[in-house]
Amino acid sequence: MKATAMAHPIQGLVKYHGMRDDIKRLPYHDSISVCTAPSHTRTTVEFSMDYEEDTFVVDGEELDGRAYERVEAVVEKARSKSDAAHTVYPVRLESENSFPSNVGLGSSSSGFAAAAMALAEAAELDASKQEISTIARVGSASAARAVTGAFSQLHTGLNDEDCRSKRVPSDLHENLKIIVGLVPYHKETEDAHREAADSHMFQARNAHIHGQIAEMRDALRNGDFETAFELAEHDSLSLAATTMTGPSGWVYWQPATLAVFNTVRELREEEDIPVYFSTDTGASVYVNTTEEHAEEVEEAVSDCGVSTTTWDVGGPAQLLDEDEHLF
Repeated sequence: MKATAMAHPIQGLVKYHGMRDDIKRLPYHDSISVCTAPSHTRTTVEFSMDYEEDTFVVDGEELDGRAYERVEAVVEKARSKSDAAHTVYPVRLESENSFPSNVGLGSSSSGFAAAAMALAEAAELDASKQEISTIARVGSASAARAVTGAFSQLHTGLNDEDCRSKRVPSDLHENLKIIVGLVPYHKETEDAHREAADSHMFQARNAHIHGQIAEMRDALRNGDFETAFELAEHDSLSLAATTMTGPSGWVYWQPATLAVFNTVRELREEEDIPVYFSTDTGASVYVNTTEEHAEEVEEAVSDCGVSTTTWDVGGPAQLLDEDEHLF
């Protein structure tokens, strides 16, 4: 009845934008990401008749409103797949992030992935990682990829058999270093996804995204660092262009974001360092480089006036031992 799981957040490489179904969270097209470690979310869930109602707590704050509804959707998806009698009882879910949330670093992906993994165990589901990814997806489409971990692709579709995450084989994890330039700026990703299809650039993005997916898969399989992360950099610009031309004109980038962009391009063009920037829906920047150049790149990014940390590639969501329970 009680279980704890951990999952790593994702950096989008070819990102999805917009949802054809807001309830099932079915995206319009495929997406590919890489999990980042040691950043993680740890989540404990317990079904018990001792609780009066479903309760969800994230980083010490009890959820309500839309945040509560999103977690409840994941809980109900797990319940719907379970034959265990105890899942009719109320559930308590507590979650802690090891990194800042709502700043563009994928906290919803690791949060819902860890929740889905723990719920599947507590609900006694005999489910594969791919099947668990469909539970996480109803909280956040990106969370599906955080379940399967490392380099993963969420396939589009109109049902759980098709719209699930699968690993993309790659050896790029052996040499990839991800320098994170933290730019604190609160954002709401859901709003951007809701408006995406209303942008006049949305159809143009959809027209080229399938080619981007094919090229990214090929680059990952071949261990082609430059092609993979050049694609990720360009996709970040495409995502932002679509976001900024929606009805609300969302602009998430801040002056520090642009300073990091310029520094990355200077390192690449003037010093011939293999380095590329990437952003999701937020102001913080992922700077992708190789282990050989990581220290130099982090110093240059830090000189932009932002706090930095260096992350590696993270694996799939995993269950933790009882001594890791949060309550």
